[in-house]
Amino acid sequence: MSLALAPLDVSVEVEANLPCRKFDPDLWFSDSPTELELAKSLCGDCPLRVECLSGAVERAEPWGVWGGEIFERGAVVPRKRPRGRPRKEDLARDAALRVEAEARLAANGLATRSAVRLAA
Repeated sequence: MSLALAPLDVSVEVEANLPCRKFDPDLWFSDSPTELELAKSLCGDCPLRVECLSGAVERAEPWGVWGGEIFERGAVVPRKRPRGRPRKEDLARDAALRVEAEARLAANGLATRSAVRLAA
């Protein structure tokens, strides 16, 4: 049995230019918030970003960076927080980032609450 990782019409050249294929795959599944932000930024120019995000939402990916968004427990989170109690300014920034994440999902046609669950 073979699992398809990309659409069949994607050439080998395009696949070689995908950031998740060029860089260490562990970057997209890191525990470090800084490394996850780096992975998100690398996804920005990916030609399969929208398809990757759409597939991750459909599969309710449990964790990792997919299509430029961070998934945690099957939900899109604006950023991964480090361990410990969050500071008040971090909570305010998280609220603003949550709105930004919803806008990015809406821009990709994935804004309905039934299509994706955003973590609080």
